[in-house]
Amino acid sequence: MPSNNGSDGFPSALKLLIAGGFGVGKTTFVGSVSEIEPLRTEELLTTASVGTDRLTGVEQKSTTTVAMDFGRITISRDHVLYLFGTPGQERFWFMWDELSGGAMGAVVLADTRRLADCFPAVDFFESRGIRFLVAVNEFDSGIRYELDDLRSALDLKPDIPIVHCDARDQRSATGVLISLMHHLLASQAPR
Repeated sequence: MPSNNGSDGFPSALKLLIAGGFGVGKTTFVGSVSEIEPLRTEELLTTASVGTDRLTGVEQKSTTTVAMDFGRITISRDHVLYLFGTPGQERFWFMWDELSGGAMGAVVLADTRRLADCFPAVDFFESRGIRFLVAVNEFDSGIRYELDDLRSALDLKPDIPIVHCDARDQRSATGVLISLMHHLLASQAPR
């Protein structure tokens, strides 16, 4: 096995962000793919959040991520993915700047029942030049749309991948990460 002396062009540690709106499935996504018990900074929603947090479409949600979720996937002895799930509520968005430092790429999770909630994440990564893809988390009660219709609704550039996923399913979430890695590698290829 080659040593990781930087000559292989692939970093030994790769930091990826999992972002999106409140209740879209970021914590679930990180938990479904992480090989370790994920670090979660979830707290109970309280009456103090009434009027601040919009629960439309996620009325049964009782907790919220207040800082981040953290998970890990070991690719090989020399290559590890570190996953950081961002908080979805606007009052915690200041954490996005901290978490995005050193990130190689991101997954923006979207929920078709509340599609506009992913716009801030898309804008955030576009404005910072962080490569990302959009993964539509297919909730049981969500409406299924064609990818081209979703691309149009989200006003995504043609080079930004968009995929369907089920954040609860390890295979599906892993497929999203593989798609992101292909996207990141393709964007580094000489033209």
